[in-house]
Amino acid sequence: MRSKTFAKYAKQMPVSWLPFADVASADLPLARLLRLSLFKFTMGITTALMIGTLNRVMIVELGVSAWLVSMMLALPLLVAPFRAVTGYQSDVHVSAFGWRRIPYMWGGTLIQFLGLAVMPFALLVLSGRGQVPVPDWVGQGAAAIAFLMVGAGLQTSQTAGLALATDQASEETRPRVVALMYTMLLVGAVAGSLVYSFLLADFTPEKLVQVVQGTALVVLLLNGVALWKQEPRNPQRVAALKTQVRRPFKAVWAEFIELPQARRFLWATCLGTMAFNMQDIILEPYGGEILKLSVGATSALTAMLAAGGLLGFYVAGRKLASGIDPMRLAAYGALAGLPAFSAVIFSAPLEAGWLFRVGALGIGFGSGLFAVGTLFTAMRIEAAYVGLALGAWGAVQSAAAGISMFFGGALRDSITALSSRGDMGPALTDPSVAYSMVYHVEMLLLFLTLIAVGPLVKRSRSFSPVPPPALGLTESRI
Repeated sequence: MRSKTFAKYAKQMPVSWLPFADVASADLPLARLLRLSLFKFTMGITTALMIGTLNRVMIVELGVSAWLVSMMLALPLLVAPFRAVTGYQSDVHVSAFGWRRIPYMWGGTLIQFLGLAVMPFALLVLSGRGQVPVPDWVGQGAAAIAFLMVGAGLQTSQTAGLALATDQASEETRPRVVALMYTMLLVGAVAGSLVYSFLLADFTPEKLVQVVQGTALVVLLLNGVALWKQEPRNPQRVAALKTQVRRPFKAVWAEFIELPQARRFLWATCLGTMAFNMQDIILEPYGGEILKLSVGATSALTAMLAAGGLLGFYVAGRKLASGIDPMRLAAYGALAGLPAFSAVIFSAPLEAGWLFRVGALGIGFGSGLFAVGTLFTAMRIEAAYVGLALGAWGAVQSAAAGISMFFGGALRDSITALSSRGDMGPALTDPSVAYSMVYHVEMLLLFLTLIAVGPLVKRSRSFSPVPPPALGLTESRI
């Protein structure tokens, strides 16, 4: 009786209380959309594995040099610029069934699976724990190939997956589809981090092999479920494309980059992404070294960032559905980052751990607004360039994130060395100066981002406000 009563009241619950329940449409039901979003979930767990778990395991348990670990983790960024090419190829691809996106999603998944399958063995050889002694370059080369394969597969499947979501979603539901995809990415990252911390609590090389290869299998299965029957067969499209002359990528790129404000949009995306990601590598050390927070307290900062990001994604989805210009939303995200970074800076002299946590929450919120705003702008590019635009956006974002994290760590180390020797004067010898410098640079980048975004913001609404459809639990049919 109680379960029936709960179900009765749940069906009567207003849709405004149910985040993403109004994301579905007649052509893309909620169950199918949630299944499609699994490709973002697998990206989250893969990212958590590589940047979080393997980062620590390689340095601490396997004893690999930190510079070598940083280089390995940066290798997937080398393939990020090719996302533009992948997006274009998925726009013009001709398959026997009329598919465009599915072949690239599945091909990328297979490459990612193979990279994860061989990665643990490559890492063991790299650390010198292999059963057969080999030269150092063999382990380094094997690990580099594994990381490159994972990066290439991840970038390919994500570009094609986002393009497929754009194809399938209606104009009315597309804003909330974007927010849902980002939410699934965060959910995957958080879930992956928790699972990996539990499975590798008692580390052994055998467990490392099992966990990484288990992740490869999970990625393969979930991505297979995600793309199953998502793209309809279209023989007519195949016949039409075969009669067309296929233009080279260089010519199409030249047309795309000459679209009004295309260059400025990519520069704005680059600057904003760098502004929000430069602090990724120093946030937890700042809390531990400067504010004397415990390991558990600093580890909780990831949850604060994720919570801020989830809030940003939800607000972005609602605002975009109400008709706000997406670049205006991105500008609001940059503005939200300014007080958030200020809170982090002032938390040190005030010795206020709570202010530091509020700042982390605000950074996640602003980053979420900015990312969704710029992604939705890319999704609204002319239909002929959707895949190319998404690929260019992803390439710029990935490259900017990696470069900014590297420069954030390098700037902190450089300023620490200068201040410790007294080269910056007696007033700037406190350890917090190096961290503060990074956050001040990020605030400068946010101001430059606002300058770049300004001309992109339309004074009138981009499209008419669309009220959320009357879609509740009864109609969703999950």
